[in-house]
Amino acid sequence: MSAPDTNEATELVADGNQFLAFRLGDEEYGLEILRVQEIKGYSKITPLPNTPHEIKGVMNLRGAVVPIIDLRARLGLREAEYTVFTVIIVVTVGTKIVGLVVDAVSDVLNVKPEVIVPTPDLGAGVDVSFLTGIARTGERLVSLLNIDRLVGNATEPALTA
Repeated sequence: MSAPDTNEATELVADGNQFLAFRLGDEEYGLEILRVQEIKGYSKITPLPNTPHEIKGVMNLRGAVVPIIDLRARLGLREAEYTVFTVIIVVTVGTKIVGLVVDAVSDVLNVKPEVIVPTPDLGAGVDVSFLTGIARTGERLVSLLNIDRLVGNATEPALTA
């Protein structure tokens, strides 16, 4: 059994921010925990015609029709087989409910604001506007997503279809 993580960046702190950490391939990302409604195992998705590649379709969530976005496709990552660890993170984006397909959920991070560094400027050809920053937690670097920018425009065709 390993010793508990004593890294002060991830201790429970009243003035910190909480993020749900998840994996896409070998990379780790974080979403504001207050935006997360629930985490579901991957289940049947009904495809919709004429939607962007990243919108996998819709699913019935307790009577609500929820658009499902594959974050790998949205971020331009290569496709991967869905596994038993693949989950759908149900989040709120403005007044909408959206499901995000991710490879696996890691944990909840409690991050002090001072360990969040701004997203580096990677030049004019690289769009990093969907990132709010990068959290340094021990040896880990977790890219913190701005879910409004990342998902906001992508859901419009699915919601109006």
